[in-house]
Amino acid sequence: MFVPSVTHPIGDFVRDWVPRLAEYLPANIQSEDLNSVVAFLINAVICIIAVCVVNIGSAPILIYMERKVCAHVQCRLGPMRLGWHGTLQTIADVIKMLFKEVYAPSGADKLMFYLAPLIVLIAPFIVCALIPFDKNLVVADVSMGIPLIIAVNGFGVLGILLGGWSSNNKYSLLGALRSGAQMISYEISFAMILLFVVMISGSTNLMSITMGQEGTIFDWWIFKIPVLGFIAFILFFISSTAEMNRAPFDIAEAEQELTGGYHTEYNGTPFAMFYLAEYIALITNSALATTCFLGGFFPPCIGIAAVDNVLNMVPGVVWFFAKIYFMVWCYMMVRWTFVRPRVDQLMDFEWKFLLPVNLVLLVAGAAFIAIGG
Repeated sequence: MFVPSVTHPIGDFVRDWVPRLAEYLPANIQSEDLNSVVAFLINAVICIIAVCVVNIGSAPILIYMERKVCAHVQCRLGPMRLGWHGTLQTIADVIKMLFKEVYAPSGADKLMFYLAPLIVLIAPFIVCALIPFDKNLVVADVSMGIPLIIAVNGFGVLGILLGGWSSNNKYSLLGALRSGAQMISYEISFAMILLFVVMISGSTNLMSITMGQEGTIFDWWIFKIPVLGFIAFILFFISSTAEMNRAPFDIAEAEQELTGGYHTEYNGTPFAMFYLAEYIALITNSALATTCFLGGFFPPCIGIAAVDNVLNMVPGVVWFFAKIYFMVWCYMMVRWTFVRPRVDQLMDFEWKFLLPVNLVLLVAGAAFIAIGG
């Protein structure tokens, strides 16, 4: 019986139980082919549920975390009323959002108007399915993981453009056009950094990239190649921040200029989907940074046996999520620390600085590998 090589413990469960379930079927339809189809469907459903739980379950935590980080940066307390230290405030906001009336503005293309949030939401879910959370905990362990991530990341901008155009609102359209120009521009630098990781690791498979960092903290790609690895990490951080439209690169949603940007006309559940997509993208980009630069699910061993033995006792998935939340904290601190640049400054920064630096980095990385580094 064939079961795809995804989420290995789940695959073992399916291999064990599908033949048993088939025993209760009529004798004339029991076959190995049927077992394979049933196993594939069960495996797919469990994997989809796992991805949804990780992403949707993490989003309320990140929203609460962002509110608290923002508050403390600005010397405030943040949410404090509902629940202990405001822990239930996000849940209350979700309930409020779900029960709001959903309507489209006059003159809007309703089909495209409601389709846009779905398109934006799908892209980060697909990327999350490719990330290895532990040695035996990956939904889709595909050989061409990095090219697939680059392709899928460019898919989300279509939903933003569609949402802005279909809203029949000039501010929404301007915000969508800004977002499209920004995301397409910074997607180039984002892709080039991932190609740098592919070049130094020798693989496009995310599991292989992670396994290449096994050992101590100095085997992580951020430290393994002197200077170049750290520069690549900083460039990835900048590019991914701009690609997610997060402040200080949030020119597409500038309230002072565009009254909210491409989702000005959205409310209720569709607006919640745009909001959710932003935080799921934050999770996936943090997970991607962890996988490509910060050792993935490996602990931060330092080469001292006594310390390393204790660190190795912690499950890899715990280390992975700890690194994810560290990256999330970094993204949030940048958001609430730096001011927003003008549109022309943002585009000049990409085409006149970031892109040339990325090209130099690729050449330097190739030279480092060529001389046996």
